Amino acid sequence: MRIPLEIEFRNTERSAEIEADIREHEEQLEEFFDRVTGCRVLLEVPHHHHRKGNLYHVRILVTAPRKELVVDREPPKHRSHEEVHVAIRDAFKAMRRQLEDYVREMRGDVKAHGETPHGKIRRLFPEGGYGFIEAADGREVYFHHLAVLDGAFSKLEVGSEVRFVEEQGDDGPQASTVTLAGRHHHLAD
Repeated sequence: MRIPLEIEFRNTERSAEIEADIREHEEQLEEFFDRVTGCRVLLEVPHHHHRKGNLYHVRILVTAPRKELVVDREPPKHRSHEEVHVAIRDAFKAMRRQLEDYVREMRGDVKAHGETPHGKIRRLFPEGGYGFIEAADGREVYFHHLAVLDGAFSKLEVGSEVRFVEEQGDDGPQASTVTLAGRHHHLAD
């Protein structure tokens, strides 16, 4: 890796043990793909819960040639992310899957898919940084503001037409990439 690993702690105390865990996971990524040029990890506790333990939120940004990969693991509904090492492990597993996909893409092993699916913004929660797309088949697909390309999250409105790449998330379908649809494409109502 060319740029040293950056680790940020937010709303939680820095820990040498946690840093060592993150470094070990990052080194495993580099062993898999030695062209990683940078890695930033944010570990935070977004909300302080008084009844039970805190849930950890892990965000990883990996830079590679011609690509930035992002994993933004919001604490799931189940309580497993009360354990910091589980939250870190899950986030790095997701990043490993993205890197595997990227390597296949670089090798040309990825099959060409037809046109990117289209949908409309059905529900939008700007204060929470997420929303839901209504796919052409009527299903709802979750998306996070970091999945919206070109910083266009603030331009989205309910009813906006979008193209998206869908993947299976922890809690169902989610869009990993969202772009505003061009003016010339109209969806059937």
